[in-house]
Amino acid sequence: MPQSSTVSHLVLARARTGKSELLGERLLGLIEPSRNADGCLKFTLQRSLQNPDLWLIVGCWVSEDAMNNWLTTPHLQVFSEVMQTYMVSSLDFHTFATPEGAEVAAEQLMRAI
Repeated sequence: MPQSSTVSHLVLARARTGKSELLGERLLGLIEPSRNADGCLKFTLQRSLQNPDLWLIVGCWVSEDAMNNWLTTPHLQVFSEVMQTYMVSSLDFHTFATPEGAEVAAEQLMRAI
């Protein structure tokens, strides 16, 4: 993956029954520090309309290096905490590269989220 290309990540977190509100509160703590991280272009948290136990975190970064630096920050311990306390039943993390020439399209998509 080219280091100069923007990258994005999607995290799908599924709360265990009865834990969705608590999970949402914990994930909200990621918003401000992540948006203020070097290289962050966009960072959002959303809850599914069809399944209130499903949460989506989307981040867009100026480079893979910027995203990798964010992954080492202390506030990301929240993912370990929600797993260790059995707050989530599943946690999926996916990373995507923006094809060359598609940065504008990616930026428009991230604005819509």
